[in-house]
Amino acid sequence: MIPGGGQPDMQQLLQQAQKMQQDLAVAQEELAATEVKGQAGGGLVEATVTGSGELRGLRIDPKAVDPEDTETLADLVVAAVQAANANAAQLQQEKLGPLAQGMGGGIPGLPF
Repeated sequence: MIPGGGQPDMQQLLQQAQKMQQDLAVAQEELAATEVKGQAGGGLVEATVTGSGELRGLRIDPKAVDPEDTETLADLVVAAVQAANANAAQLQQEKLGPLAQGMGGGIPGLPF
């Protein structure tokens, strides 16, 4: 028989929730410190973002720079940043997915 007339142990539930919050905070700190890259144009443009999606760096190979065609360069930059953000989203899923599932669903603002 469960103590308290079949009710779950609230203290235990609170401890589990606090542990999950601590684990989530640690995972979010790790994401903010981890850098991932995305490339476009066969590596002519490379973007670096944190696991939380903050753009940290952009490398453009001089071969990608054509003063007569800045639209292509802009497209490559956008594609590289999108690729880096896709890699960051995958990293978020790997780090935070199990924690979010333990909390009964997704975390608002995160893509899963």
